[in-house]
Amino acid sequence: MIQHNGCFSGSIPILKEVNMDTISAEHRSWNMSRIRSADTKPEMIVRSYLHGNGFRFRLHVKNLPGHPDIVLPKYKTVVEVRGCFWHRHPGCRSATTPSSNTDYWQAKFKRNVERDKKHADELKALGWRLIVVWECEISKRCFPPKELADFVTDHFSRN
Repeated sequence: MIQHNGCFSGSIPILKEVNMDTISAEHRSWNMSRIRSADTKPEMIVRSYLHGNGFRFRLHVKNLPGHPDIVLPKYKTVVEVRGCFWHRHPGCRSATTPSSNTDYWQAKFKRNVERDKKHADELKALGWRLIVVWECEISKRCFPPKELADFVTDHFSRN
């Protein structure tokens, strides 16, 4: 935020930048380093649900596009557990944009969404089915999300 310091040199005000953050850059960096990309609580809930229903899977397979969270090779299916904030869940109230440094955040979110689409297209081209589970769908009482529940139900109806 730019704040006027009240001093004038002729008709041009002297402006200075004010940092609105309440913690140091080092502490902010430490906070951000604690944001996990694997083994998150939502991911663990989905894994537990699948395992409890008899599915066996691989985690973060490196030779698939995007290193998917959960890979069910037997069913050629991938489950991605996405955070609503980072991956911009359409219509979700958790997909907010921070009020400071908005240009940076909008560009960051745009890159995330583009990367997600690219990986989804690549997986589809390789013949994989993609199920996306959003973080907010896990915290609601309606867990499991319909697409995941349908997958589990379809598996059991075939056996």
